Amino acid sequence: MLALEVALMSDRGGRKYNEDACGHWHSKRHLCCVLADGAGGHGGGDIASRLAVQELIGRFSLQPSERAADLEGLLRTTNQVLIGERVPGTPRQDMHSTVVCLVIDFVEHRAHWAHSGDSRMYWFRDGRVLDRTRDHSLVQGLVDNGVLTADQVRTHPKRSELRSALGIAPEVLEVSAGEGRHDVQPRDVFLLCTDGLWEYIDDDTLETSLGAAANPGAWLGELATRVRQAASHKASHDNFSALTVWTRAAPGD
Repeated sequence: MLALEVALMSDRGGRKYNEDACGHWHSKRHLCCVLADGAGGHGGGDIASRLAVQELIGRFSLQPSERAADLEGLLRTTNQVLIGERVPGTPRQDMHSTVVCLVIDFVEHRAHWAHSGDSRMYWFRDGRVLDRTRDHSLVQGLVDNGVLTADQVRTHPKRSELRSALGIAPEVLEVSAGEGRHDVQPRDVFLLCTDGLWEYIDDDTLETSLGAAANPGAWLGELATRVRQAASHKASHDNFSALTVWTRAAPGD
């Protein structure tokens, strides 16, 4: 069995309110983590992100899954719920939210995930990035077609233009899921984060700061400090949020 340590943080950055949300739930076998970044203005984006987190955790807790395809289905159901919560003539009339959901089976040492939008999941092994999700964004499409490099995404003027997020018509909603068998090893680390964080911190910095961190909370604290420093020239820089899971062998294993 794996032992897990979880830490999370959410900061409004230079904005007047925070449209990010994150949370987690666990049973005797599963840990379910969800992070979301809402859009649509105060009373819209913040409601959308909280709704995404609450719906996914609530629905997963009622029927835990072992397959990424099941998580994809939960995201699509949550999309329908979000659309149904819109109220014409209010800030909630056009609310959207990115979302990323990670599930770890700490008995069988397996992970699966699903996401829509540009909130990311990073998976680290031996202090290096092993895998990460790919954004549903205009610039990610340019990277996929060889027009841009991955490093150019962070500074591209259209980096915030999404192809998909919760709140769009079901027939065009893009959801990507980590299909296949993903075996988790002790000392693997997972990070869920919004674009307000990853835009300012590249993979090398993620790896070096992780290697120097004493615990999950310290690592997120260091990442928050680095975001504030990098965004200090922007009076209204974006909200930024992160949730990390550190794994280790349970005592006696």
